[in-house]
Amino acid sequence: MKPLYLRSGGRSFKRLLLSIGHRSPSKPPASPAHDAAAANEEPEPSPRSSRPAWRCFSYDEINRATNGFHEGNLVGRGGSSEVYRGELPGDGRAVAVKRLMGSSACERRERDFLAELGTVGHARHPNVCALLGCCVDRDLYLVFEFSNRGSVAANLHADEASPAMGWAARRGIAVGTARGLEYLHKGCQRRIIHRDIKASNVLLTDDLHPQISDFGLAKWLPSEWTHRAIAPIEGTFGCLAPEYYTHGIVDEKTDVFAFGVFLLELVTGRKPVDGSHRSLLSWARPLLADGKIDPLVDPRLGGDYDGEEAKRVAFVAALCIRAPATWRPSMTEVLELLEGGEIRQDRWAMPEVAADDEEPWWLDDLDDEEEEEDEDEEFNTPSPSSSSSTTSN
Repeated sequence: MKPLYLRSGGRSFKRLLLSIGHRSPSKPPASPAHDAAAANEEPEPSPRSSRPAWRCFSYDEINRATNGFHEGNLVGRGGSSEVYRGELPGDGRAVAVKRLMGSSACERRERDFLAELGTVGHARHPNVCALLGCCVDRDLYLVFEFSNRGSVAANLHADEASPAMGWAARRGIAVGTARGLEYLHKGCQRRIIHRDIKASNVLLTDDLHPQISDFGLAKWLPSEWTHRAIAPIEGTFGCLAPEYYTHGIVDEKTDVFAFGVFLLELVTGRKPVDGSHRSLLSWARPLLADGKIDPLVDPRLGGDYDGEEAKRVAFVAALCIRAPATWRPSMTEVLELLEGGEIRQDRWAMPEVAADDEEPWWLDDLDDEEEEEDEDEEFNTPSPSSSSSTTSN
């Protein structure tokens, strides 16, 4: 069976991509009189304002950019894709070219390509990896900005000879990633569930600015629906929310759970599943339940971290990994807490019937260490100034 873009309707499919993938042409300069009149008028919405800011590349462009997809430019390989580093002809801009693998007649590959193009294609946020364009000549390709620093996982779990990632960088990554995920859930034109939030899917710019990437499993969540049922179950062991793993149900709280695991990974320096197949959650839950923060923190930091910030991040992680999805915070609330929002016992304490012995620590215990100094002081720190996976993409 021929792929979609090679069938009788393939030309129409390609024309569609070409029509929506190019930037709107710039308007001719207006006269000074027109400018003065326009200054006093409300701007009218452009009929093309919804067009994405990506374009269609020719095969020749991406082939030359990657030096013919030379093996030396291969920077990553997933279950159904390969990623090559390249430089665009002309301006030399560094790009990452994702080539979808599999038979050219595989309809699922085409469906996944269109799904990823549709989700990440219109997302524009500093903490979301920007799509530059696509190519449907000869095969299916997605073109992104290239990250020289690689992923959080590559930097966090570097070999022992490399210095450990500092606490300030870890906290900045936590906050930045929360901002990106909150944008996907609330700020997009249509809500997006990422479904595979993990350290290897968060890239870092040169200044350690996090950007969420790899939307191969992402799904729309239409505004009139509260959740979606997804089959088969896909994602990363150690990061899957209970309701998704057992029933295939996903919503924003599915991403919140995975983000909680991501926070624990940043704090502890441990992978979601280690070499002995022990999950980070099973190791961390007893420590969270007892409110023991110091044993949680990555020992490679040697005590060089802000204890109050670590306590706050660990607490937010504990909220995110709650088994009942309804008792997890939204990403808006997560971001507020990470940035120093007030932690109130009446807001976050679960009823005993719902807690089922999983409560990380009772909120009134958060103030125990400071009660001698100020019995009325709440746990409210100010914001600072400064994997093993089974993934099907």
